[in-house]
Amino acid sequence: MNILGIESSCDETGVALVQTVPGGTPRLLADALHSQAEMHRAYGGVVPELASRDHIRRVLPLAQQVLREAGQGLDGVDVVAYTRGPGLAGALLVGAGVAVALGAALGRPTLGVHHLEGHLLSPFLADDAPAFPFVALLVSGGHTQLMRVDGVGRYAMLGETIDDAAGEAFDKSAKLLGLGYPGGPALARLAEFGDPAAYALPRPLLHSHDLDFSFAGLKTAVMTQWRKLGSNVCEQARADLAASAQAAIVDVLAAKSLRALADSGLARLVVAGGVGANLRLRETLDAGARRLGARVHYPPLHLCTDNGAMIALAAALRLQQGLADLRRDGAFDVRPRWPLDGIAAA
Repeated sequence: MNILGIESSCDETGVALVQTVPGGTPRLLADALHSQAEMHRAYGGVVPELASRDHIRRVLPLAQQVLREAGQGLDGVDVVAYTRGPGLAGALLVGAGVAVALGAALGRPTLGVHHLEGHLLSPFLADDAPAFPFVALLVSGGHTQLMRVDGVGRYAMLGETIDDAAGEAFDKSAKLLGLGYPGGPALARLAEFGDPAAYALPRPLLHSHDLDFSFAGLKTAVMTQWRKLGSNVCEQARADLAASAQAAIVDVLAAKSLRALADSGLARLVVAGGVGANLRLRETLDAGARRLGARVHYPPLHLCTDNGAMIALAAALRLQQGLADLRRDGAFDVRPRWPLDGIAAA
């Protein structure tokens, strides 16, 4: 069975074709992705209306590219999956509308997929795929959550951010330092040339007795330090502040994740979401997991950000487990706000 997946929740248009394997992990046949980063850079962030319009332009050419690379025609598609939420309402409607129209034209069922479930399961596309159960760190521009995962659709929240997500802390710190958009990767690049111990920035909730996160105070501390440096700041001081900000974010993410791993007694940690591509975070988590006798699993680096492969994969895994609510009636909706722990009731 071949599942065509469409992702359009924010500023990346992703399409992929995944094939289910009887008794095994689904395999990725082809994928294609268009990032809108260059378009939104002039505005310093995502402009929802522009994002929606660009998805309209990109999704069908990307679908044609994926099918061509997979050596498949439209008649080879058995299910059309799409991101139902969470995300930007207009952007979600583009992907959902195209998916349902394709399904109707082909006489194939459609399946709405939870965006975060896609991220959560994306490490199963890696050569070193995890096995259930595991602790998962979902870390991106809009979400920072720790979850216990016992199987597809079996998720228990362990902790989450009470204000800014880690990705927001990266992006907002980068903006304060005058770096480009998207800010997280730009700050990480500059941090390579800085001293992570140069500035004593706070690690919010690091020693709390729970697994929740808070990054708003760290952003404020970066802003305060930046103002202290003044308008004639040298490039080295700028790099030092970037490195110190990154170190503070990573220290909190790693400490909470490793604590969740130790408390759960599990031996596997899955890291998914755009911030999961951060190399300092990976190095810190890998080292900490080794001390615990555990392993860390990541999606392939190019699949850390939003993509169609994770949507097609999540649909495939749900189909394998008999958990997919396939639709053939042409009706659909989107859920811009959709908590992952509410997925079973959707």
